[in-house]
Amino acid sequence: MRRLLGLTTVALAVLGANAAFAADKPEIKIGYVEGWADSVATTNVAANIIQTKLGYPVKLVPVAAGIMWGGVAKGDLDATLSAWLPVTHEAYYKQYKDKVTVVGTNYDGAKIGLIVPAYVTAKTIADLETQKDAFGNRIVGIDAGAGVMKTTEQAIKSYNLSLKLMPSSGPGMMAELSRSVAAQKAVAVTGWIPHYMFAKFKLKFLEDPKKVYGDDEHVDSVINPSLEKKAPDVVAFLKKFQWKGPEIGGVMLAVENGEKPAPAAEKWVKDHQARVGEWLK
Repeated sequence: MRRLLGLTTVALAVLGANAAFAADKPEIKIGYVEGWADSVATTNVAANIIQTKLGYPVKLVPVAAGIMWGGVAKGDLDATLSAWLPVTHEAYYKQYKDKVTVVGTNYDGAKIGLIVPAYVTAKTIADLETQKDAFGNRIVGIDAGAGVMKTTEQAIKSYNLSLKLMPSSGPGMMAELSRSVAAQKAVAVTGWIPHYMFAKFKLKFLEDPKKVYGDDEHVDSVINPSLEKKAPDVVAFLKKFQWKGPEIGGVMLAVENGEKPAPAAEKWVKDHQARVGEWLK
């Protein structure tokens, strides 16, 4: 669902005054999906806090979603902060639920659907049909094989829309959205949250009363049970770590604008000390 946004593999190094402190503590291995912008942002911010505030060396391991779940279950990974539940990763959870522990939700309200600028009058997916001329008789999509594209094809049938779904790419969709917003034109795109587009523009999801796109999901932090003894203060932090759309969106937008994930996360942590303090109480 989420596409590769030019993000690079990150391994956080222990620096400066934290080096000696971290040397006495075990390394924490966190799995994430490199192609998911939200996974990269959340993982890097959490890793920075675990490293700089709690004093543990951290290794970030980029893996596919299935390997990520399996790695946590086997203990090859200590944790992941990228578990989409209850739907997207339902099969993985059912397979590994007896070998992992879900310690908390780090992002609530994750969802996919059709997104439009806040200034358009359309409120529901059905409104696209009555306003199709304003929308250029099209819905701007991403890669043809993406899950949100397949669901949008179902939505077009379910709501009897005559608009055409136009395959593109993540960057292509964003370019079209940017041009339309700059010109204050109506545009409908396939998308999801968390995504940096919500930090860049004022947008809204079209209401989906038929629930074609399903209910909202949440992104959870999942650990191997052994982490409770290995690093109880890390587990305590993960239980409290939850951030909102504008927060994660700011980090994702910084990365999209060319900043490396680790420095972007470090800057966010430095600029939000009070927020970080809430998670560490």
